[in-house]
Amino acid sequence: MEVQAIIGPETSSQAAFMIDLGDKAQVPIISFSATNPSLSPAQTPYFVRASLSDSSQVKAIASIVQAFRWKEAVLIYEDSDYGSGIVPYLIDAFTEIETRVPYRSVLSTLASNDDQILSELYKMMAMQTRVFVVHMSYSLAARLFLKAKKVGMMNEGYAWIITDGLSNQLNSMNLSLIHSMQGVLGVEPYVPMSDKLNNFKIRWRHKFHKDNPEMEGADLNIFGLWAYDTVWALALATEKFGAANLQFQHPQVVNGTSDLLTIGISTIGPKLLQTILETEFTGLSGEFSLVDGQLHSSAYRVLNVIGRGGREIGFSTPTNGDSMTEPKGWEIPTNGKKLKIGVPFNKGYTEFVTVVIDPTTNASNVTGYCIDVFNAVIGKLPYALPHEFIPFRKSDNTSAGSYNDLVYQVYLQKYDAVIGDTTIIANRSLYVDFTLPYTESGVTMVVPIQQDKRKNIWVFLKPLNWDLWFTILIFFIFTGIVTWVLEHRVNNDFRGTPINQLGMIFWFTFSTMVFAHKDVFSNLARFIVIIWVFVVLILTSSYTASLTSMLTVQQLQPTVTDVKELIRNGEYVGYKNGSFVFDMLKQMSFNESKIRAFGSVEELDKALSKGSHNGGIAAAFDEIPYMKLFLSKYCAKYTMVGPTYKTDGFGFVFPRGSPLVSDVSRSILSVTEGDKMAQIEKKNFGQDNCPDSSTKLSSYSLSLDSFGGLFIITGAASLLALFIFILRFCRNNGDVIKCEDPNASTLKRVVTLAKKYDEKDPTSHDSRVTKNHKQNTEIPSVNEASPISIAPSSQAIPSVIDRYCTPEEEDQARASTSPFGIHGNVSPLEDQGSQFSTSPNANRRQGEELISTESIGPDAEGPSVLITS
Repeated sequence: MEVQAIIGPETSSQAAFMIDLGDKAQVPIISFSATNPSLSPAQTPYFVRASLSDSSQVKAIASIVQAFRWKEAVLIYEDSDYGSGIVPYLIDAFTEIETRVPYRSVLSTLASNDDQILSELYKMMAMQTRVFVVHMSYSLAARLFLKAKKVGMMNEGYAWIITDGLSNQLNSMNLSLIHSMQGVLGVEPYVPMSDKLNNFKIRWRHKFHKDNPEMEGADLNIFGLWAYDTVWALALATEKFGAANLQFQHPQVVNGTSDLLTIGISTIGPKLLQTILETEFTGLSGEFSLVDGQLHSSAYRVLNVIGRGGREIGFSTPTNGDSMTEPKGWEIPTNGKKLKIGVPFNKGYTEFVTVVIDPTTNASNVTGYCIDVFNAVIGKLPYALPHEFIPFRKSDNTSAGSYNDLVYQVYLQKYDAVIGDTTIIANRSLYVDFTLPYTESGVTMVVPIQQDKRKNIWVFLKPLNWDLWFTILIFFIFTGIVTWVLEHRVNNDFRGTPINQLGMIFWFTFSTMVFAHKDVFSNLARFIVIIWVFVVLILTSSYTASLTSMLTVQQLQPTVTDVKELIRNGEYVGYKNGSFVFDMLKQMSFNESKIRAFGSVEELDKALSKGSHNGGIAAAFDEIPYMKLFLSKYCAKYTMVGPTYKTDGFGFVFPRGSPLVSDVSRSILSVTEGDKMAQIEKKNFGQDNCPDSSTKLSSYSLSLDSFGGLFIITGAASLLALFIFILRFCRNNGDVIKCEDPNASTLKRVVTLAKKYDEKDPTSHDSRVTKNHKQNTEIPSVNEASPISIAPSSQAIPSVIDRYCTPEEEDQARASTSPFGIHGNVSPLEDQGSQFSTSPNANRRQGEELISTESIGPDAEGPSVLITS
């Protein structure tokens, strides 16, 4: 029989056989029910899927799982091409939403009894996962759900999801099966309602009841709609193509040849296939459009089995039947094993975890801070969590390894969880999951407290570090030298013998500390002094404040505050035995030979008391909870200093992807935010009688880093002023540099220039003042006409001249005031017997009547004025 197209077959396994025949005969095979994704039109060109592939529904199923935040789901499917074809696509969809598939249950379609089904159901009941995705044929699914209802797996707390192969048949299932499936969620393709569809359903029901009067409640499902649209699409394609040349090419028949080898080849098959693929119309199921040889994917409805069938609950917001609680998706089975929880087995720090072994029964009793926190946390969970604590120990009652080894046991599935003082760190999170931390986070350093600095006779040196003291001294000397260079030629105070000039350099700069320095005449020197006084003001204020703090505030100064200082001095440091801090210290550049372990707070106290040079340690590094416990007992001797190295604190350990992590983490937040945590700490650590750390004030010495900017400013200003002075001096004394003798050596020129620098600048302020005072102190001669003339007293002149003149200039000034020389005793007016005359030998009583005199320079109109009492 020769055919040009085949509609069907019904199942995917039948379609797989027919596809090969269609490809050989070039006859289109159109199926409306072969939904196995492994049947790909891309690989078999003459196969046309006029339905949706099973792979198109996995996104809808994954959206349900994601909406409920389920982290695990078990796949249940039949052992057939239809059943296994969807599995890879479901796994990929769940992976995208970070949902694990811990188990796959494969049921055989050939089993005559239900023993395998019951065995699989009991196995899944013993698991924690409570979400099941079912993909199988109707006959096998009916047996599965009836047995699940019988063993109690359809009760509240379980979540079941069925694929569209079962959802499409909900309205045609018998009542007993529907009753056992109450609360099941399902997905099916969305079919838009239309008048055409409603009219067709009415005519179909009328025809069906007429032919089958004994059957009631039958309804047309999606496969019936696809079948109708498939026939309609083929009819449209045939009408468009025409009925001419419907012939087959038959191969030559040889005796004994199989019938499959004698199949002819359709002459119109390729063209008919292309016409079918291009056919588009609005059918009963919606828009009929083939993309890549199969029906274009549409939206999916979410159904909930309630009452006599499936009820549409939307497209993205599922609920779970009549249940008033949302399923968690997992649960600790009451008929299964308890959670095996590993706990550390240590001799020290028993406040966190204490393990007591009964020598008779070898049973263990586990208590402590971490255990109390865990019990408080699981008490907040909305369900029971049966568990048992298993110490991580050897047969000789010693620890079986480090904390890393303990955590790794969860990865090896020897423990279901680890509870204890286990720190959350990055390398551990690679193979286990941690809950949120329930303690403070970070690693800190504890060091001894040294004696009160106020008992030290050199306490006045403590406010500043030695590097700052040395820098201040250098800048005192440097500023004094620069000032001397600028003032030496213009200021008599900076001249004299070398020893006097050296003393002036030190005295001038150090006097700025009390603002008792002498005047400077050079503008460059004044610029330097202004900046230097500002620097000194800040330094003295800071020194005073720091010294005051040291002398008045109780000093609890740690012996060391810098980790780099420990490394530089080669000090020994300690860590808790078995802790990850050992690796951290090596990363901080500590020599492994300088790292010592301690096992308890008593051992730590002993090691710190000995010190690094007596077989102990200079500092201890560990996590804040350990250090707070240690300081609660020895707060008078030690203190926490330095930076806190970030870690995430203590957390509970679970396997990767465990659904317990999120629930336990939320319970941890509930416990830590309330008063329960404080009660647990008080119970295990006792009352903290140590003073608050805020009262332990420590005054640290000021360092060069705090004042580096000031020294840069004053240094730059001094160098700039010195450069300007040298530039001016060389420019004003260019003739000395050039020298008349062209053969003069460089050394000779330098010496000449130095002698020139040592000379007093005639244009300086001191030189001008001295010259003016010489002129102002001259006495008019006897030949000048003056109504009043007074001879100056030899004892009155020096008080003016001494301030501005050298000893030689003083002698010359005194000589100029008398025509008889420096030793003259009679003024010109004395010979005339004037009653106003005075002389060095005059009566002292008369001299006391003189109140003041004022000399008028030579340019004045009158020579002098006398005012007497």
